[in-house]
Amino acid sequence: MNTTGKVFKYGDNVNTDVIIPARYLNDASAENLRAHAMEDIDPDFAKNVKPGDVIVGGFNFGSGSSREHAPLAIKASGVSLVIAKSFARIFFRNAVNIGLLTVESAQMADEIAKNDVLSVENGKIKDITTGKSYDLPPIDDYVKNILESGGLMEAVKKNEG
Repeated sequence: MNTTGKVFKYGDNVNTDVIIPARYLNDASAENLRAHAMEDIDPDFAKNVKPGDVIVGGFNFGSGSSREHAPLAIKASGVSLVIAKSFARIFFRNAVNIGLLTVESAQMADEIAKNDVLSVENGKIKDITTGKSYDLPPIDDYVKNILESGGLMEAVKKNEG
């Protein structure tokens, strides 16, 4: 994955109800999820996020219910990568299943600031704003196949033929 985008930064315990409020779950279309993503924590997120942007969070990102809508809302917003100190396990798994790259790194979460511009290329994350570079942690081949295919269902389809 090669991409460049601006950082949206949030704190600890960003739960799935904050990522996509339950009141919007009657319509699971990408357009609806995008329009209301992060609305309760960042009312301007939907109008400011651009394809390739990055979310950086603290500990326990994606906690709460196991709904797949949370990573879907983030992906529908155009976010290419979520970096956090730690992820709730079900959020992490759902993110992989829908093809959203997540990176667990306390160092990056601490050092990367809101509105920094990151470039992701050839296994490296470069903070263009500060000049710091980080290696992407190794990704298991199975997970890499899912992410490169655009999600679990696409990987299964690809491997059936």
